[in-house]
Formats: sequence, C-alpha cells, structure tokens
Amino acid sequence: MSGVVDENLVRKLLAAQFPRWAGRTVERWPSGGTVNAMFRLGDDLVVRLPLTKGGAKDVTLEQEWLPRIVSRLPTPIPEVLGAGLPADGYPWPWSVYRWLPGDNPRPDALGRPVPLAEDLAGFVLAMRRIPTKQAPKAHRGGPLKTLDAETRSAIEQLRAIPEENVDCDAVLAVWENALGMPEPSAAPVWLHADLMPGNLLLDGDRLSAVIDFGCMGAGDPACDLFPAWNLLPSSGREVFREALSVDDATWNRGRARTLSQALIALPYYRKTNESMAGNARHVIQAVLDEMS
Repeated sequence: MSGVVDENLVRKLLAAQFPRWAGRTVERWPSGGTVNAMFRLGDDLVVRLPLTKGGAKDVTLEQEWLPRIVSRLPTPIPEVLGAGLPADGYPWPWSVYRWLPGDNPRPDALGRPVPLAEDLAGFVLAMRRIPTKQAPKAHRGGPLKTLDAETRSAIEQLRAIPEENVDCDAVLAVWENALGMPEPSAAPVWLHADLMPGNLLLDGDRLSAVIDFGCMGAGDPACDLFPAWNLLPSSGREVFREALSVDDATWNRGRARTLSQALIALPYYRKTNESMAGNARHVIQAVLDEMS
C-alpha cells in the first residue's frame, strides 16, 4: 500500500468505525513482526493493521476462527473485540483486540525451561484435539518437499556470506536426510503453525499467552514443534518431545521445517530485522548441536 500507517490513520479509522474507543490514547507498539503494525489503544486494547495483502488474509482468518477455538485452549489467545473495514485510503480489514500482557521469551534468558516446555506442549496438544472439520489449510502444513527449492536456494545464498559462518554442508545434510523420511500418514491436525518466540508471551517463566494465529489451520503436526529449536535448550526440548509423544519421523520433519525457516530468514533479514535474524542463527546452531 502507498499510504502511511501511523497513529493518525488509527484515530481516523476508530472515529469512523468504533467511536466508543476514539478518545483513547494511541501509541505505536514496537514489534519484530514484518506484516502487521501494532498500536496500543489505551491500557487494555491493541489495534492490528496489516501492512501487506498477506497480512490482511491473516487478520480475516483470526476474525473467523479465534472465537471458535478459544474455549478449547488452556492458554489465553487474542480476543477480537472489533473487526474493522477498509476506509480512509487503508485497503484491508483490521482488528481491535484485548491487550495481552507478558514478555517475549529469549532463548538465552529462560529461567525455568522445563515448566515452559510443559506449558508449550499443553497448548500444542490442545490445538491438536480441536476437530479439523472445515478447518483451513495451515500456512506451513504441506509436504516437506514443497520447501526444498527455497531451502536449497537459501543455503547457496549463505555460502556467499562467509561472515555468517554457517556450515552449509552440514545443514544441507540435515535437510536432505529429512527429505528421505516418510511424510505423515495420519490425518492433519490443528496447528498454530508459527510458534516463534515473538508469538509467545510469558509471565515470569511460564507461558501466559499465545498470539498471532495468522498461519493457523490443519496440517502436519511437525509444524508446531518449532519451539524445540527456536527457544528451548536441550533439557526443555526433551520434555517437550516426551509430552507430545513425538516419533522419530515427525521429530525429523519438525527439525527440518524449523531449520528451513531459519535458513530462509537469515539472508533475508540479516541487515533489516535483528530479532528475526538472531533467532535464525540460534536455530541453525541448535539444530547442528543436536545432530553432532
């Protein structure tokens, strides 16, 4: 889009569509995300405006499905309080949510990773138990081979960036080994499909909320194993796997999916988004350490 997404736009949209909130303070909220702008609305609300057409699809998905799954989950998730429409030159749907307090976890600053691993596994299990009838396809829920070309391209890009010090032969071996594993034979399950640290909130050392469900839908259960490598140390990783009863093939697919995402993200974000690039570096090292 060509217009500016800022506090003034939010105030205009609120005044026209949700006048009951128009008098509240509006403040841009810093975020490591790349497809949405977030604005605090007073103390207890937040406005989410997509910055891309793809982000707009995510908002629409949340508006439809979050109210339908919330009662089945043990962890707080975003509550849609207002579904906004395109207006004032802004071309996409947008949402007002209740603000969820908490801090994003950092892999290097987890006080008690084992209880956190248990919390994460409880959330993933609850998602899997939701009936998948009429569920959309998850953004990352398809066969592993659909990621092959982009993953290999990213590895070749990283070969040309020696300062990143990625062992490209080693990560390629991990990837090719996973491609040889059987694809899931069981039915697809409900997934969050984007369990990055930026989409998790903690109260102290415990999971207090999961946010950003724009990738959710039915797909390969391996897609919700990402925290095993993007967040948890080996002790928490083992607890997470055991709680979810993950077989070897699913574990290998989950590791490969997480690695693929990191390999693609690192050359793309290394100079523009330190949060995303930093976590990508962490994932690559965590995967190689586990395989050594």
